[in-house]
Amino acid sequence: MKTIELGAERRELASKGERRQLRSAGRIPAVVYGGKKDAAPLSIDGKSLFQVLKGHGTNVIMNLKVGGAGETVLLKDLQRDFVTHNIVHVDFQRVSMTEKLEVNVPLHIVGEAPGVKLSGGILEHILRELRVRCLPADIPDGINIDVSALQINQGVKVKDLVLPKGVESLIDGGSLVVNIVAPAEASSNLARYDGV
Repeated sequence: MKTIELGAERRELASKGERRQLRSAGRIPAVVYGGKKDAAPLSIDGKSLFQVLKGHGTNVIMNLKVGGAGETVLLKDLQRDFVTHNIVHVDFQRVSMTEKLEVNVPLHIVGEAPGVKLSGGILEHILRELRVRCLPADIPDGINIDVSALQINQGVKVKDLVLPKGVESLIDGGSLVVNIVAPAEASSNLARYDGV
């Protein structure tokens, strides 16, 4: 996995109004923590962060440059405004490239299931992320689920997924990821979910 560089500036702990001014200037309050160092309040350029997220997603290893020094970090949490969905705060976690960590990796469906296309079934996408453990350099951008051979009443379980080398699933292998169901069965499942 490629390491992306992101610039940051140290900031003082500020009041709500000062953080609002920071955001108005195009910067986002952030904090970096973990490792053997104290937590440090920072600010980052909003446009630069947006470009990183747009191009690489949230599981990207970053070299966070603060002044002249760099730290290897992983984006741990994004807080968004409830109304505008703008990012209002970011948490970064320091990581060691030689220690395994746990992350959620998105699951992507690829192919078209004959059970849907030819038999009128409905694809239920049950699990959308997989919790995995691996070294930071081995974090996959996503894991593909090939559904091109699935008929009605067939599915893919976690144990069926092809994981990259060095990546181990932390979810029970018997958990269903996707399933192809008959239309009548899907309707009864929806009724059950609605509390009927």
